[in-house]
Order: sequence, then structure tokens, then C-alpha cells
Amino acid sequence: MISTLSAMGHDEAERLKLLLQHEILDTPPDPAFDELLDLATQFTRAPYGYIGFMDANRIWFKSHHGFDGTELRRYSTACELVLAQRQSILVPDTGRDPRFTDGFVALTPSIACRSYLGAPLVDSHGAVLGTLALLSDETDFFRPDHLRIAETLSRQVVTRLEYYNRMRIQDRSARARQRVERALTVERNFVSAVLDTMSALVLVLDTSGRIVRFNRSCEEISGYSFAELVGRSFIREMFSPEDRERAQQLFEQARQGALQETWEMRWRTRGGGVRRIAWASTTLADPAGEVNFVILTGMDVTLQVEAQNALRLSETRYRQLVEGSLGMVCTHDVEGRLLSINAHAAESLGYTSEEMAGRKLVEFIPPQHRPGWAEYLKAINETGEHQGMLSLRRKDGGVCVITYRNKLVHFPDMEPFVLGHGVDVTEKNEAEHRLRNLTRQRESILGSVGDGIFGMDMEGRITFVNRAALDMVGYEEEEVSGRDMHALLHHSRADGTPYPVDLCPIYKARQLDSPMRVDDEVFWHKDGTCFPVEYVACPLVDNGRVSGIVIAFQDITERQRLDRMKDEFISTVSHELRTPLTSLRAALGLIAGGALQRRPEKVQQMFDVAIGNCDRLVRLVNDILDFERLGSGKMQLQYVQMPARDLLQRAVDLQHSSAQKANITLRVEAEPMDLWVDADRILQTLGNLISNAIKFSPAGADVLVRASVRGKAEAVIEVRDHGRGIPPEKISLIFERFQQVDASDSRAMGGTGLGLAICRRIVRQHGGQIWVESEVGKGSSFFFTVARNVAVLPTASTA
Repeated sequence: MISTLSAMGHDEAERLKLLLQHEILDTPPDPAFDELLDLATQFTRAPYGYIGFMDANRIWFKSHHGFDGTELRRYSTACELVLAQRQSILVPDTGRDPRFTDGFVALTPSIACRSYLGAPLVDSHGAVLGTLALLSDETDFFRPDHLRIAETLSRQVVTRLEYYNRMRIQDRSARARQRVERALTVERNFVSAVLDTMSALVLVLDTSGRIVRFNRSCEEISGYSFAELVGRSFIREMFSPEDRERAQQLFEQARQGALQETWEMRWRTRGGGVRRIAWASTTLADPAGEVNFVILTGMDVTLQVEAQNALRLSETRYRQLVEGSLGMVCTHDVEGRLLSINAHAAESLGYTSEEMAGRKLVEFIPPQHRPGWAEYLKAINETGEHQGMLSLRRKDGGVCVITYRNKLVHFPDMEPFVLGHGVDVTEKNEAEHRLRNLTRQRESILGSVGDGIFGMDMEGRITFVNRAALDMVGYEEEEVSGRDMHALLHHSRADGTPYPVDLCPIYKARQLDSPMRVDDEVFWHKDGTCFPVEYVACPLVDNGRVSGIVIAFQDITERQRLDRMKDEFISTVSHELRTPLTSLRAALGLIAGGALQRRPEKVQQMFDVAIGNCDRLVRLVNDILDFERLGSGKMQLQYVQMPARDLLQRAVDLQHSSAQKANITLRVEAEPMDLWVDADRILQTLGNLISNAIKFSPAGADVLVRASVRGKAEAVIEVRDHGRGIPPEKISLIFERFQQVDASDSRAMGGTGLGLAICRRIVRQHGGQIWVESEVGKGSSFFFTVARNVAVLPTASTA
């Protein structure tokens, strides 16, 4: 229920009088109203709607959507508010609006609506006859732009009413009009014939924008016939959705007579194409001055517009191409006078385009370069084109070098001219000159240093190398240039095992921004031998990115040899000579000083200590001599063939007395086979291994000496004990010189620290290998291999 009710007054009486004049209350529903209401509900997606006309007590529905019914009590609807305010209203939520006492608008007993949008149906006299109303049972359903849609369609409803009213009036005066119509028919046919023969487009629209007349030219352009479009909306049928709002605005101006100039719009054709039409408009009014029709005359300017657009686009592109070029674009006549020059080129010379145009190009050429100008003009006029280098003097006195290609152009009714295009190569020439100087400097520096230097790109290919490097590796420059550095010089480690490229420090330098120094690797000669090197790999950084690597290296073979000699000598003096000499000096000092005169048993003990240390010094000297002879190759091996068991038994017999003193049992196991060895040197090796096994085995343990077959060519000899074992971190060191598992072993056991190193050299001179397997607390097994037959004797190594 609406809280504010209208009272019957003079205005209400006049409104009801006008409503009766339209004779709408007693007429059946009109399909045209259904179409307008359908448009309203489709545009707004409203679930309910109606077109209603109000008498004193009720609203009579002439069209309804979403519900059934023919009438409602007038004061139970929101349309009373539209009538009272005489304008459109939008109620987002009736529950929050105090004007709705029930909090909703009831269409039927089962339909209660919370959102309401109503547009008044105002006739030409300004009277509100009814409403076009849209409703929803949801709150906040309608938007402000929906009001405009409802208002537009409400005007169409009123237009339809007025049209019906005029029809009724016309029906009443039919007899009088028939005479007029007969006369008008003749005139209309004449006008129709004239319109259809015109090449211009002619349309006649009513005040609602519906098509009333559509001549043959319009049919041909649009692809529609007049019969298909008559009575339909010109804007909806002939314009795309994006153009309709603009077209509607122009039509409204034309209807009001406010559009005095020609306007252009895109017209949609039946086949989906678009034509551009230039329109002019005029209005046709009745004797009372009321506009009844809008007459549009037009011309198809599609081809003209396309040609203009293409011309403008071509001009724009050409202007952008010329003015936006970073090179020099100019024209000059056949005598060399500049006709035009682009702004970039003029500015690069310190001028404006206007300052250079009209002057001869030769004026900008330095005097020393002008002698060739005459030949250029002669060539361009004879051959029609020319290319080369041109030097131009800048405004500040500098010289700019241009590389150009010019062509003589002929157009009808025009003097020939030369079109030129050039590129400034001044900086390029200067950079090339600097690069040549830097290249000469680099080659001079690389040739004068004693270190080997080579460079490589990011793929590892050698890009440059100096003479010192070539001499070190034994190659010539053409043999290494472009070759893979790693595959050529760094493919293997010192022991011959492959060196994976992904572990190569030189390649890792590509991911670093600082040099990488390495001093314990080898490079390889062309003859297949390696040599120790110390090198620095430094990444080449260009604009923040690594573009290559420079490697500087030195052959450190002689340095390593000297370092080894020094280290061995110092180690020998400090660790081996000093200890027994100190003990010997202490023992002799006690005896010489008389401190032990009354203790003869201690004197004898001191003599034993002195003799033991003398023996140790003798062994040390003998071991050093043996080690030196083995390392220098002065010790020649005397190979003999002898049974494996005999060789092992002799070695055990030599250690028998030491084993008895230590309460150690020696056992021999040997498969039946012969060995091809230097018996004395192998006995020396076995003696060292068995002696060590006795020293480090507990009393009552046994030591096994065993020989077994390994393949067709080799035998493996094993010396196994059950001693304290060797820690894993020491296994890789025990075959080095002066290395002990425990530093106290030298004092307690009397070893020199050279025994296992001598064993390794003897075994390698035999072409074999030596290794150890050990477990702490359980013992150790020493293995070495020897040849079984002279025909398959491996190549000896003195390493």
C-alpha cells in the first residue's frame, strides 16, 4: 500500500478526460505494446513488467510480462508515485522506502516485488496516462541507465497511442480524406518514381526513427529491400551496436532541426560489410508546424574515404620513414643542389633542414675530398645510380663519413632529381681504427710475454694463442685455432684418466666474475705426453656478460722437480736423520761422561741403543740410495722366470728369525704358476711388506703370503696380517715417502718411512700395481701384481 494518495482534483479530471479521448481502456490488448514491453524486459532482464493505464481507481494492463492479470487497484501500486511526481522513478528496495507501508509491491497474491522502475506514459498534452513499469523480487535489481531505456520505450507507447488516435480521427473523416488521398496518390507515385531514379540515397523517417521511405539507391547500397525495412528502426537496422548511440544523437538533432551540417556515419550492409555515407537532413512539418518526418539524403563516400585514408597513411608512413630514419635521406637536382634533407641528418651535421636546403652539396665537402665530386655527378647522370663513401664537414669543423647509395629518379612532368640514402659510419671507422691499434698492441704483448696465453669463446673453442703457448704444447697456430680447448689440451688427468669437461675449472670460470687459479693440473703436448701447469682462467666480461675466457699458464715441471728435491731433503734431515743421531749422541754422551761407570748393565744398554741407531741410519741411507736409483732409472731389472711358491718361500725364510722373536707364524699359499720378475727386487718388496706385517701384528697372530692367478697375463701377490689396521684417511698416503700411519712408529718400530714408497716403485718398474685393503682393528692386506709371462709383460713405469 502506497502511503501517499492522490486526491481527485482539476488536473486528475483533465487527465481522465484525455484518457477517455484515447479510447484505450475499452480496447483489447495491442501486440505492439507486447513488443515494446518485451524489449524493456530484455534490455533490463526484469522478470516482471506491464504497460498500464490508470483511471480513477484502477490500473488496466494492456500488456504484462511474467504474471497473469488484467488490472490492479491503483493505490496499491508504485505507479501512483509516478503519477504524483510526473516523472520516472527507480525504487531500489521497497523494504527500505517508507512510502511502501507493506515493504513490497504485490502483483498477485503470490508475487511480492522489492525493486521497482516506472516511466510515465505522457501524451502530447503533458498528461500522464499510465506507466511502463518493470519489477523484480530482488533488491537493487535496476541500474540508472535502465531508466533511459524505459523512458524511450514509454515514448514509443505514447507514439503508438497517438498514432491510434490519429487513425481513429482519420477513420471518422475517411470520406473527406479519400478524395485527398486520390490526389496524393498521383503525387506520391510521381515522387516515388523520382526518388527511385535518383543516384543519391533518400530516406524518410518518422519522428521515432522508423523507416517510412527507402529509395532504390538505398536498396542497392544496403542490400535490403524497402519492403523488408519499412516501419523498422533505421538506427537498429542500419548501424552496428557501437555506432548506434552516436547515430541516435544525430537523429535527435536532425529531428529538432538543429543539425545544419553534413555528417558522416558507417552504414552496415546486409552482407556484413560497412559503407561510409555522408548525410544531410531536413524536417517535414505539418501546417501546425509539428515535425512529422525527417528526410535524410546521402552519398556513398566509402571509396573516396578509403582513398583519402590510404593517401594519408602513405604520406604518414613516408614522413615517418624519412624523418624517423637514423640515416641520411636527401634529394638533390642533377647539379648537386640540395632539394631536401631529413632532420636527423641535418642535425648530425649541426644544421637544420632549412639551412641546408637550396645549397650545393659540394659546399659541405672538405676541400681535400672535393676532386671526386665531378666524377660523382657525371656517373649519376650517365648510369642513373651511384654508391660509395662521402665525407661531409660539420658546422663545428669536424668531418662526418657517410656511406651512400643514390639513384636518379624521373617522374612525368617533373625535372629529374637524385634520391639519396646514407648511413653515418664515422664512429664505425674510428672504432675500426682503434680496434686495429688495440689488435697490434695485443699481439705485441702476447708475443713478448714468456707465459703461455690463449683465449676461448663460450663454446670452448680457441680464439687466439701466443707463441709461448704454442711452443709449450708443440702445435702451430693453425692447428689449434677454432679447436675445442678441453679436448685438445686438457682432456685427461696426469694419471691418464679422462677429465670430464663439466668438472674443468676453466669452464667453471664462465659462471664467475673473478679469476680462477689452479696449480695442480696438467696440459697435454701434441706428442701425447703431459706436463704440469699452473694457470689462471679469467672471464672476459662484455657489457656485464661473460663472452669468453683468457687462460695464462706456466710449465712448472722444473719447479716441481726442484720443490720435490728440496722437500725430500728437508724431510729426510728433519724426520729421519735427526732422531737416530740424537739418540746416538745421548747414549755416547752418557758413556763418555762416566755417569754409568758403576752400572755396567746400563753401559751395555747404551751400546745397544747406539748400535741400533747406527743400523737405522745405515738402513735409511740404503733406502734413500735405492729410492733414488729406482726413481732415476739407474737400477736395471734382471728378469728371470721362477715358480711363485719358490719366490714366496724364500721371502718368508728371510723373515723367519724376526717372526720367531715376535711370536708370529708365517704361512705361504701359492697357485702353481711361474712369475717373470727380478727376483731380488721382488724379494725386497716382499721383505718390506712381511716385515711391516710382523711389526704391526699382535703376538701369536699369523701372516699369510699368497700368490694367485689374475687373468691370462698377471698374478696377484698378497701379504695379509691381523694387526691394528690402517685408518681410511691414511690409505692414500702410506705409499708416499716418509709417511707413517702413526708418527711414533718411526721411533717404536725403527722404520725409515721409505719402505712402502720403494715397494711401489719396484712394482711399477715391473709394470704392475700395488694397493692396500684395510679395516681398523682387523688387519690389512697388501696386494701387488706381476707378470706371468715375458710375452705379455706390461710397460714399466718409474713413477
